Amino acid sequence: MKGRFVGLLALVLVGSVTMATAHVVPSSGDRLLVLAPHPDDEVLGCAGLVQRARAGGASVHEAFLTYGDANEMSFLRWRRHPVVEPKAVRAMGELRHDEAVAAARVLGLAPADLTFLGYPDFGTLVILIDHWRDRPAYKSVLSRVTAVPYASALRPGAPYSGEAVLRDLTDVIRRVRPTHVCVSHPADGHPDHRALYLFTRIALWDLAGAIDPVVLPYLVHHPRWPLPLGLHEDEALDPPSDLAERARWERVALDDDERETKLAALRAHATQMRAGEAMLRSFVRANELFGDFPGLALHAERVEVPFEGEEVAPPGDLTDEERARLLGLATRRIAREGADLVVELAFSRVLGDATSVRVHLLGYRPDRPFAAMPKVRIEIGPRRHAAFDQQLRLPDGAVAVERRGRRMLVRVPLATLGGPDRVLVGGRTTLADVPMAGLPWRVVTLARAAE
Repeated sequence: MKGRFVGLLALVLVGSVTMATAHVVPSSGDRLLVLAPHPDDEVLGCAGLVQRARAGGASVHEAFLTYGDANEMSFLRWRRHPVVEPKAVRAMGELRHDEAVAAARVLGLAPADLTFLGYPDFGTLVILIDHWRDRPAYKSVLSRVTAVPYASALRPGAPYSGEAVLRDLTDVIRRVRPTHVCVSHPADGHPDHRALYLFTRIALWDLAGAIDPVVLPYLVHHPRWPLPLGLHEDEALDPPSDLAERARWERVALDDDERETKLAALRAHATQMRAGEAMLRSFVRANELFGDFPGLALHAERVEVPFEGEEVAPPGDLTDEERARLLGLATRRIAREGADLVVELAFSRVLGDATSVRVHLLGYRPDRPFAAMPKVRIEIGPRRHAAFDQQLRLPDGAVAVERRGRRMLVRVPLATLGGPDRVLVGGRTTLADVPMAGLPWRVVTLARAAE
């Protein structure tokens, strides 16, 4: 696709063309790898595609980032009371592992077709942005461990670190050599879903040229979606209205037998069905949905990429007072100005005393291990800001923040990001340290590199 230039502004869509023009449904000789943040996500997003791939002669492998052991609602339904003991948490993980094996059998897969990595439920995004190099391993909030505790995992005892997650995921991709990869969506509201997408992108960049699959992100968690709740097999699964025009979407139609098999696979995830049956059954529709944001390319010395912010909505159970105080966030543009990367943010109101903004910028370049690249986090309060590389505070002046009423310019030298070819950009607002509105992660390409 050619860029469309308007004056000095250039909008180049990178990465979406492959999915729109490539063969979405795997067929004979293809290899489909389904990457799931938790057991049940593989069925919600991809069970129909798995059936279609197997019927067409393709091989299928499923890999799970976590055992789903931090799902408190599942604990409440399963044990009838909150579970805080680490042994009980691991028991839940083992149970969800067994449910994933049972669901796979419904789809025609054997236990040998599944891999479990065993990283911490609700902890993998924190690992991605803050646990590399000499940083201590992440400690799981509920299981209280810092390494994979499951004997059935790919690498029992692997530390909860970014290097370990990336190594294991890369090893799975290298072993399966997929032609197609289903993975969670960068706009998904669950942090593990966003983390798996980002880890997968990094792993595929590292393997570029040797393994270049079609990437098919699927969405699970998004506010007030899908509606209506419950089983509506004849209705289409359409993208959320706020994402419909901002990503390229592909629909894979399911017939009656495929929908029935998908529902049977969901029933195998018994703990999750008990915790949220209406929501899970909402994904048994006339089609499955796959889509991704286009990449944002900045190849010139001074060029801007304007785009409306894809705001992740806050939880739906806020009080009126909390909603009135909510700080909405959107991205207006990303620009390369000489040796700087500039991110312009727009807010629903001026930052108040209890509000703050966090911006993440993770650089990537193919000639340097991702573990060695800076992981820059910018904390912005009502009057001050500070920048960090993981937990190391950067010198004052390393990052500039310009405040313009309800707008803000964040200016970061590319050298601070490690001179990257690509940058993963994300952000979030908080109210009294409680996460509220945020931005889906986006890929910004700064040099001509294969997607």
